Amino acid sequence: MVNIDGLIEIFDGYLEWLAVTESGRAITIRRDEIELIQRGPDVSIGFLRESGYAVSRINDLSYEDGDVVLGLSGRFGRSEESVRFIPRTSAAELAENIFIARLTKANEAAEAALEAFPEYLIKSVNLNRDNGRLAQIILAGKRGGQAALMTDVTATVRPETMLASALLWADRLAARKREPIDNVTIAAAGKRTGELRRLCALLNSQTRKRLNILKLPDAEKDQKASFVRHFTPADLWRAKPRKMTLPEEYALSRTAEKIIAMAPDKIDVIHSRHGETLRFHGLPFVRIRSISGKEQAWFGIEGGKQALDDGSRNDLHDLFDELTRYRDHETPSNRHRLYKMASETWLESILRRNIRSLDPNLILSPIHSQFRTATEKIDLLALRRDGRLVIIEIKTSPDRETIFQAADYWRKIELRRRRGELAKLRLFGDIKIADRPALIYIVAPALSFHHDTERFAQMLVPEIELWRWELHEEWRKDIRVIARRNYFEQRM
Repeated sequence: MVNIDGLIEIFDGYLEWLAVTESGRAITIRRDEIELIQRGPDVSIGFLRESGYAVSRINDLSYEDGDVVLGLSGRFGRSEESVRFIPRTSAAELAENIFIARLTKANEAAEAALEAFPEYLIKSVNLNRDNGRLAQIILAGKRGGQAALMTDVTATVRPETMLASALLWADRLAARKREPIDNVTIAAAGKRTGELRRLCALLNSQTRKRLNILKLPDAEKDQKASFVRHFTPADLWRAKPRKMTLPEEYALSRTAEKIIAMAPDKIDVIHSRHGETLRFHGLPFVRIRSISGKEQAWFGIEGGKQALDDGSRNDLHDLFDELTRYRDHETPSNRHRLYKMASETWLESILRRNIRSLDPNLILSPIHSQFRTATEKIDLLALRRDGRLVIIEIKTSPDRETIFQAADYWRKIELRRRRGELAKLRLFGDIKIADRPALIYIVAPALSFHHDTERFAQMLVPEIELWRWELHEEWRKDIRVIARRNYFEQRM
């Protein structure tokens, strides 16, 4: 019998593996492209092959000189084969290399930043303890005093995360007994500088003064690091937003109609230009595309996908039965992966069906599931009975950056509202959108609000009216609002 926990531990020890088949064909795969699945007494493995992603049952397991050798078989025992998995770079070795590379980048950023701090020297360069992608740099003045810089050494950190980390670091630096520092400079390059300026414009003036933004030089251009001025809230409304169009009218495919009919109260559909995605309580499990005028469908959770045909229909029904059993508020095991996965989209799907269970005064936009601002997706967009737009941000686990993420959505929606674009698109039919700023509702189970939520909410400009909606922890069974708070009133 295969011990799946032991096998997972072995695969987790390396970030990359070489899968070699009996024919000698080899393919390099990352650890996150390998899926181990327990189904009753059987253990299966899914990984990318030359013919595409496939799942096979593990019949035999052995270890040879550090390699993992698996005897595999396909569905109904077909296509028996032996595959040898050879480990590449270990996770520990790669982590050490990553640390060194990030620290090198941090020192390069510190050297570049000195151009804007001519009277300073580098005192210390460290990686943030909570987020190793961020570097914390302290500069010492030749005539006394210190300056603090934070920068992203991976070019992957979201502006909201950088802003939250910088503000928390600023608090700690200001509270130091020896040589306190009263502000933090966020150093960034390229378009990230503009994103930070727009985000900082949503902070009240007192908070904005605690931050500086330094534009780092482009490696390919002869530039010097230089400070850029903060945008004010008024600057935001001079921008020209990207053109926004309503999604096309979509008709359900015959395949989608048949599958939705299996549980219409639990399955919904998300349309796109490329087809349909069916979700069971918010968890995607079927994709449908029209190729050369013929409907084709694939089903499965995460990486384990199968083409839907006559030979796999029973497997689809097995998956449906498993979803029905475990992805339900009366699940026999609340530790089951199907119960725990995609909890935010589960809550979104419940509110999508009945937004008035949250607030009886709301009307949901009929196109909310396709409503996007640039590349960002707003969870839900609604209209209150008094005509005010409501941006609904849903969380089911503590997220420190929620406030700034929601504020940035507010900026994008508010820019279009002020320019009259939303009224022209008739997002809510004949109902008129009021000439007042949009509202933000942060919706989460009561214990899922991050402890910094209120702290960051107080830092926003007064124009942003933000509400906190606390739900009962058993929201899967029944949506019950147990508390609500208007941060806008607290800031006045």
